[in-house]
Amino acid sequence: HPDLVQESRLPQSSPSENKNGLQTYHLCVLQFHLPGEAALLIVLLLNPLAIDLMSKSVFGISTISSVPLILSTAFPVFSFGTWNYIFQTLLVITLMVLKRSFCPGYLFSFVVGIGFGKMIDVHNTWVTLLPNVLSLNVVCFFTGFLLMCFGICLANNCLLPIVPTDIFPRDLSELLHKKYNQIKTTFDLTCLTTTVILSLVILHHLYGIGIGTFFCAFMTGRTVSLVQKFIGNHVEFYRLMKKEMVMPGKKMRHA
Repeated sequence: HPDLVQESRLPQSSPSENKNGLQTYHLCVLQFHLPGEAALLIVLLLNPLAIDLMSKSVFGISTISSVPLILSTAFPVFSFGTWNYIFQTLLVITLMVLKRSFCPGYLFSFVVGIGFGKMIDVHNTWVTLLPNVLSLNVVCFFTGFLLMCFGICLANNCLLPIVPTDIFPRDLSELLHKKYNQIKTTFDLTCLTTTVILSLVILHHLYGIGIGTFFCAFMTGRTVSLVQKFIGNHVEFYRLMKKEMVMPGKKMRHA
């Protein structure tokens, strides 16, 4: 569709001479135009699925989701999805305290967080029915990991209030003027440490933590930065209500 895909404004693949008299070629790169509203909808569909797939794999859930997972196990009065958006609410409150200001845009993120938590419960109803086979568990984990990283990139660039767990490292990196992957890795390690402490104190054993959890703690920030660079070269996001095009990655500091 002409509104969704266009060629970049680079010259066509025609030769030109540089100062040394050598011919060089400019390659055309396809640019996709994606509404921010569509990107946010994709996030709300894919990222909860990613969490459930990683949980099903038994290799350990993502570091961010490990905190609400341990709380839902220790206090089953609320579902995993409900604890998820309770945790997200605390993250948004923490951000506002650090900024020392009330951010109206965060109000919509509460609504997004509730929808995110509900979708976790929806996907969980069928993901748990998958057979417990090692090969399938490996596929579930890495599929979930890649979906999660892709979803984080879409969320960071959709031009709309997003899930609080994605807002927190993004806005904190801007607040502290640090690279995103550094803040993201630190945030993941903090969540991992919190989960270990809660597991030992409340359940007296480690729960929901595996080799995959440690993999996520160290690799999520780096992988998101790599995916972000690709999206930055091929996707332009815009609001349906505002047709202004915005290239992703203008504010987020990368590795």
